[in-house]
This record gives sequence, C-alpha cells and structure tokens, in this order.
Amino acid sequence: MRVPLSWLREYVDLPATETGRDVQAKLVDVGLEVETVEQIGAGLKGPLVVGQVLTIEELEGFKKPIRFCTVNVGTANGTGEPQEIVCGARNFAVGDKVVVVLPGAVLPGDFAIAARKTYGRTSHGMICSGDELGMGDDGSHGIIVLPPEHEVGTDAIQLLELVDEVLDIAVTPNRGDCLSMRGIARETAIAYGIALRDPALLDVPAPNSYGYLVKVADPSGCDRFTARTVTGLDPEARSPIWLQRRLQKAGMRPISLAVDITNYVMLELGQPLHAYDRSRVDGPIGVRRAEQGEKFTTLDGAQRVLDAEDLVITDNRGPIGLAGVMGGANTEIADAVYDPETGVVNGTTEVVIEAAHFDSLTIARTARRHKLPSEASKRFERGVDPQAASAAAQRTVDLLVLLAGGTAEAGVTEIIAPSAPRTISMSADHPDKVAGVEYGRETVVRRLQQVGCDAYGQDELVVTVPSWRPDLAEVNDLAEEVIRLEGYANLPSTLPTPPSGRGLTERQRLHRRVGRVLAGAGYVEALNYPFIGETVLDQLGLDADDARRRTVTLVNPISDEEPSLRTTLLPGLLAALRRNHGRGSHDLALFETGLVFRPTGDEGKSVRLPVDRRPTDEEISSLNAALPRQPRRAAVVLSGAREQAGWWGKGTQALWADAVEAARTVAREAGVELTVRSDQHAPWHPGRCAALYVTVAGEETLAGHAGELHPRVTKALGLPERTCAMEIELDLVEQASTGALQAPRISTFPVATQDVALVVDGAVPAAQVESALREGAGELLESLRLFDVYESEQLGEGKKSLAYALRFRAADRTLTVEEASAARDTAVALAAERTGAVLRGA
Repeated sequence: MRVPLSWLREYVDLPATETGRDVQAKLVDVGLEVETVEQIGAGLKGPLVVGQVLTIEELEGFKKPIRFCTVNVGTANGTGEPQEIVCGARNFAVGDKVVVVLPGAVLPGDFAIAARKTYGRTSHGMICSGDELGMGDDGSHGIIVLPPEHEVGTDAIQLLELVDEVLDIAVTPNRGDCLSMRGIARETAIAYGIALRDPALLDVPAPNSYGYLVKVADPSGCDRFTARTVTGLDPEARSPIWLQRRLQKAGMRPISLAVDITNYVMLELGQPLHAYDRSRVDGPIGVRRAEQGEKFTTLDGAQRVLDAEDLVITDNRGPIGLAGVMGGANTEIADAVYDPETGVVNGTTEVVIEAAHFDSLTIARTARRHKLPSEASKRFERGVDPQAASAAAQRTVDLLVLLAGGTAEAGVTEIIAPSAPRTISMSADHPDKVAGVEYGRETVVRRLQQVGCDAYGQDELVVTVPSWRPDLAEVNDLAEEVIRLEGYANLPSTLPTPPSGRGLTERQRLHRRVGRVLAGAGYVEALNYPFIGETVLDQLGLDADDARRRTVTLVNPISDEEPSLRTTLLPGLLAALRRNHGRGSHDLALFETGLVFRPTGDEGKSVRLPVDRRPTDEEISSLNAALPRQPRRAAVVLSGAREQAGWWGKGTQALWADAVEAARTVAREAGVELTVRSDQHAPWHPGRCAALYVTVAGEETLAGHAGELHPRVTKALGLPERTCAMEIELDLVEQASTGALQAPRISTFPVATQDVALVVDGAVPAAQVESALREGAGELLESLRLFDVYESEQLGEGKKSLAYALRFRAADRTLTVEEASAARDTAVALAAERTGAVLRGA
C-alpha cells in the first residue's frame, strides 16, 4: 500500500516538522512493515510553470515529427515574451495549457535545463511529459495538457504536487483494513496518540423502496449490497489534477473520471466499488453463483469460462461482472466520443454505483481460478469493512456530483443479511500472560478501544470487535493488539536456560562435519528448493520404473512446473551449476545436504492434529505413518577445472574420480570405508559410473553413486561437457559407522613399503583385488593404494595390470624385510586365489 504523506495529513494532524522517515519509525513501532519512504520530486528545482501554446510550426526534413512552438509563460521568464521551444510530442494544439520548464531548472534525475540548439532552432526550455517530471504516464503517452482554467505562469510544482513523500507499506494478509488511507490513518493516529478524522463518517440517506432494483440470490456470498444512481454526468468531464496525482502517487493510473473516483474512494476507505453504465444495464441487478461453463467477457477483453463456485453480478442478459474481481465489458463506462455530424460529445451520462461486501474465500478462489488478481480482489480476500459500503457509495456519489456535474437520484438500495457483532470473552490479564509483562486492565482496555473495540467487565472482559477488523477472531488476537501497541521493543529479552548435559546428537554432528569437510575440499554449498517436476526426471534419463519417479505431489504447489517433492538432490544442484555457468563461472564445485522424499506406497491418510492441546502420542504416530520415507543425502556436482593452472604447473580438469573421492571424503567423516564398484545407473555415463557400498550390520548395502554424467543428460539440461556428480545417503553412512571416530595413533617406528603389480582379467573389479590384498596382508598393513592401471598387448588380450603400494608398520617394533615381504606374499596369494591374479613379470 503506497501512502502519500500529504494525503495522510488530511485525516491525522501530524506535526508540521514530521517527515516520512519519522512516520515510518512510528508505524514500524506499532507493527506495520514500512519498506521504503520514496522522496517524490527530490532534486526538482524550478522555474516550472503553466504555459499556453501560441503557435506551432512543423519542421520538415527530420526522421521524426518535430515542432517549433512559441509558448506564453507570463512573466516567469523575466521578459514576458513568448518562450521558443522545440518539442516532438503531438498530443497538444494551439491554445492548450501545458507545463513548461525554463532554463535554470533541474528535473528529477539531476537533469539540468538550459537553452540549446537542436533541429536547427534554439529551444529555451521544454514542454514536459509526466514521465519527465517523475509523475508516471497518465495514459496520453505524451506531454501534460492541463485544464483551461489554470492561469499562465502558475507554479506547476505546487499545482501538480510534484514534491511529496510516499510510504510503501507491506501489508500482511490479515490486515485488510490497512489497504486503505483510512486504515493507515487510524494506525498513525494510534501511534502518535492523536485524534483521527474518519473519512467514513458521512451523512448517508436511509435505504428506501425506489432505489435501483437489486436481487441477491446468494446471501452467504454477498451479505451486503448498496446501489446508488447518478444521472446527468458530463461525458467530457476530466479528473482534476489533485485526484489524478493522488492516484498516481498511490500507484494507479488515471483512466476516466468515473473510474478514477471509484478507485480513489477504494484507496480512501478500503471499499472496492464498481460503476456500471446505466444505459447498458438491462433490468434489475442480481447476485448469484455462475452456471458451470457459463461464458463472460471481463473488462480486460478476455472471455472467461465460469465455474459454478464463481459469484457473478447479472442483469436480464446474464453476467455483467465477476463479483469482487472485475467488471464486464458489456456495461463498461464509455469514453467520451465527439460526433462531428451533430457536434455532440457522446459518452456515459448516468451510472449505477455498486458497493458490496462479498465472501473473502469465494473472491480469493475466483481470482486464483481465473488468474485474475485485481485491486478489488486483493482487498476482499483480506477482509473489507462491511459497514463501510454505504459510506463509500455516498462518497462516490458526492464526488460524481461535484466533479462531473451529476445529479444524485433519491433512490437508495441497501440489501443486508442479518448478522450480530462478534464478541470475544477474554481474561483481563491474558495479554500479561502472553507477553510476560504486567500491563494491567486499564492499559488493556485502552489499547483495545484505540483499535475500535468495545470492552466491558472487570476481571473477565467481553470485547466487541469492530467491523473493519475481521482478523480479530480469538483471545490471542486481542492480546497481540495490546502487545504491538505497547511496543514489541519493550518486551523483555529472556534467554531460556538450557538443560545441562544436552547438545547436538551424533547424527547432527556427522551432518555438520560432512558440510565442513566438503567445504574444506573446495565445494561451495548451494541450498535449493525441494521441488521437482516430471520434465527434469525425463531429462535425467530415468526409466519408467525407476523409484525416483515415484514422487509426493503437493496439493497446492508453488509452481505448476514443479509440483512434487524431490526424490534426489541432483536436479537442484545441476540447475544451480547451469545457472552459474551461464553467468560466466565455469570452474564449479557445489554441494548440498538435505532430505529427499521417497514414498513407499504404504502411507495412509494423515490425521488433522488439534491446535487447542498437545496431540496425543497415537495422533503423532498416525501422522508419522502417513509421511513418506525421508532419508538425508549429500550430493556434489562439479565441472571445469578442479585445480587451476599457474606458474606452479598445469591445472587439472574435474573428473569422475573427483566425484568418487568426494564420496570417500564424506564416508571418512563417519569412519566408514567405502567399497567402489563399476555400475550402470542413470543419469551417469555407463562406463564412468561407480556404485558406492557400505557395510551395515555385516551386509554390504548400496549407499549411492558417483561418476560422470551421461552426454545425453548434459545436453538435455544445458550443462557443460564432462560434468560429474555424486550422491550418497548419509543415513546409511551413519548406520555403517562403528561409533565415535578414534584419533589415529602416531607410530614412532618406520614404515616398510612394498609395491606389487598384479595381472588380472579386465572384467575383475579393482575393488575386489584390493579387498583380497587388504585381508591377506593382515594387521601389519597400514594403507593400500592403487597407483597405476596398465593395459597392453604384452599382457595378453583382455588382461590388465593393477599396481598397488602397500605400507606396513608395527606399533611396537621396526619391521624386518622378511616380515614385510611375508605379509606382501600372503596378500598376493589370497588375491591370486580369489581373483586369479598373477604377479606381473612372474
């Protein structure tokens, strides 16, 4: 909600020295979020005056139309002579009153004005458009043409209210009353402790039987409908400057007088209105639910297919408005059109004003169903004061009579569904208990009265809620009003005392260690939304029966393109990699840890937990049983250079081996040794994909995959070539852990290194050979590392050589050559027995 400070002062007597920043601070103190204070006209400096066009000369020979004008600016130029100005606009004629900026002035954006030669003439100033003055476009797409009554030489800065401050307030969904000047003025008056001039306090005539006929068929959808009629409108009447400027400052574009007035009153009182061209309304106005499939064309020219839940305004022909959202094209206020044959200006001369109150849920659903948000629907779905309808209609009638020369008909239609005021019983000390501050009954009653409530009683208060605050529904809402007006900043800050002996669980510590070790390895954490769509699963090349295609679909997703919860971390990470690569970062290494959602098919329907008590253990168990399995995973993606080139040597590109090493890094934090085997698993390259196994309860379990992505996947997702990725399930890694990590013991005895090169069949996994060597070497083996893989015709067809470095060390002595050699030979013997390995060169 944009609130011009000059407009706000009409309802609240703010101190003259008070600035927009001061008001912002006060409103923030009472709980409103004032995002910015815009300084309109900052840096603007005159002379800026009203001028009258005397002559126009069309200049020929240029690519665009150019006009050389003389303009009477009175004595504002110091000479009284006509001002010569070059202008390219076409929407004015001789005799028109325009806004002229003279040399020496400065326009917004620090644009200094001086006499300059252009298009072969000297231009002494400018004829201004709304954009050039920071006003925004008024719909003319040209310079400002003023009404003829303004005198030449008048200061245009004051006339056009070009200098002002505008507060931009982010109104929360529960405070529909603050989507109006009336609501903001009320909050301002409370914040300053001064009186409010309520613009809704108008003398409104009582309803009678000869008003415009209205029939409400759905009182639950429309509990109040006020109709007023104004005739004899001047179709040529334009919105005065003050009205246009207030609309522009509030973020709305002036359209026509009748529409501008309804928008102005909506901004002023918070009550959306609609004006129908009475001559185009056929018979009585009705309010009913739409028929399924019924068609209707809204003001934006789009034909809407209505739903049976939509609430519509009708006449004898059918719908003429989508209630609370947008009016219909068939009863639109007509623009003034000059008829050259008769010399008469035709347009709307009589209107029917609608001021109604509609069900907020119905309007919200209709606006979303038709993807048709409007200023009216935004207010109705947040809550509109039903008792402001008659005052808003009267205010609209008064302005139409005043500004358009109309005549208000005596008939007043007002249909009201019976309803009682809402009352809430509350203990007088309830706000004290909520805030932990002793306010006292007098303070509680005073603050509730300030927001419009009536409160009676001593220890137990009976509070009557004002009609403009539908968000006050229970005792905690009333407590919040007291607390916010007394000041959130005045609440004491008391830190809870943590129970001794508690801290992070082992699981939490593992997750934090994993994040730290990946960051230390050069990966950058990327946090992504946990939503995916079917498209990305297709791009990853997942089979139709892949478990990752079984997703949990959200009932109300943020995006229709991503309606499901993720079953893998890779889509979000790969999207982040693609986005950063597209912005020029080509050497990337990203990681993420988080939950994925894997439905088992055994989930039941969840129960709705109570809010007035703690759920029972059975209710919590029932809710948990309805949830899908949610394992925590870690994933990395990388592309480009893993190590940069420099004076120190050549760099290295990211390879599938780096992704495998990232998995080993994660596993080491849990004290777990990974078993790595080749595999074929989407979305990885079938020849560069590693399956990652851990041992859980003595059984080898698949924990994840790592390697290089398939070329088809990188192309489909728009990723760099040779992009690599790893994903591993942290829960399985944690289960495979044997307990707390033990610090390594540093031996004082030397290491004995033995290298072996074994020739095996090409199909034998290196991991299988490594496992046999590790088991055969026994307790003396400190570490084992594969440092070379060699294939050649000399080894034989289908053979490969695996070279390992074995490090032996004893904790209590220096090993002899014989002991180290014996351990090596035992390891080679077991590898030969299990894998058919033969010592190379033997």
